[in-house]
Amino acid sequence: MKQSRIMSMVEAAANVAIGYVLAIATQIVVFPWFGIETGLAEHLSIGLAFVGVSLVRGYLLRRLFEAIRMHGRQ
Repeated sequence: MKQSRIMSMVEAAANVAIGYVLAIATQIVVFPWFGIETGLAEHLSIGLAFVGVSLVRGYLLRRLFEAIRMHGRQ
C-alpha cells in the first residue's frame, strides 16, 4: 500500500520533532562529559542547527533513492 502525502508529512514532522527532543537531551547529557557548559538557549539553538542539517540530508537521500528506484524501472 502506498503512503498518502499527508501521512508522509505527519511522519516527517514526527521524525523531526522527536529528533529535536532527543538531540537536546543528548546535548544536555553529553556536553558536560567534554567540559562544554551551555545554557538551555544554546542547546536549543545548536539543536535547531542539527535539525536543519538532518532535514536537508533526509530530503536529499529520499530524492536520491527515488531517482535510483525510477532508473531501475526503465
